[in-house]
Amino acid sequence: MNIALLGYGKMGKAIEKIAVDREHEITLKVDSKTTSFELDNVDVAIDFSIPTTALDNITQCINNNVPVISGTTGWLQDYDKVVALCKEKDGAFIYGSNFSIGVNIFFELNAHLAKLMNGLSSYNVSMEEIHHTQKLDAPSGTAISLAEGIIKNYDSKNNWTLENPADTDIEITAKRIEDVPGTHIINYTSEIDTITISHEAHNRQGFALGAVLASEWIVGKTGVFTMKDVLNIK
Repeated sequence: MNIALLGYGKMGKAIEKIAVDREHEITLKVDSKTTSFELDNVDVAIDFSIPTTALDNITQCINNNVPVISGTTGWLQDYDKVVALCKEKDGAFIYGSNFSIGVNIFFELNAHLAKLMNGLSSYNVSMEEIHHTQKLDAPSGTAISLAEGIIKNYDSKNNWTLENPADTDIEITAKRIEDVPGTHIINYTSEIDTITISHEAHNRQGFALGAVLASEWIVGKTGVFTMKDVLNIK
């Protein structure tokens, strides 16, 4: 496949290595110095840019009939616009707050644990996420996805917050530490014990591999998909 990398930072470079190892070709690299780009000779685009450019990148791909994978977080206030455009243009789009196979399994584990804990009023759920100091958004998109998975299955929580939580809020603690790819910890705490599940990324390779797998999967399809579709998670 011919792949466009929309965002050529650390993640873009990690994706490039895996894509080339899998015998794909990178035909376009867009970085912070790029003022405009064309999508000629591109089979699929992978967007790991920044929140302020993600919407324009994704829109340009859909308007040019190029399937697009986006792992950029912090722009989701416009997600519904992208879904509507994708349906209008018969495009193909996947957004993932995290493309790691392990994290997507963790999403399912998190939702299942929330179902088990639902109704046990002696426990309070909270979350901690840790990322590198270059991460622009807080909490992480992965943390928000995890919180949404809890809220959907845990009746006593209907929101998340970074500070001053109400009884119905999931408190998320966001830490930024040098060279941490991504750690997410969920605690259910009572007076007598704590139940903890966590996922710790050792490097960026899992995120990059998942994005390449998603790009391989989406070519030839139309619609709005998630990593659950890519991984056939029911």
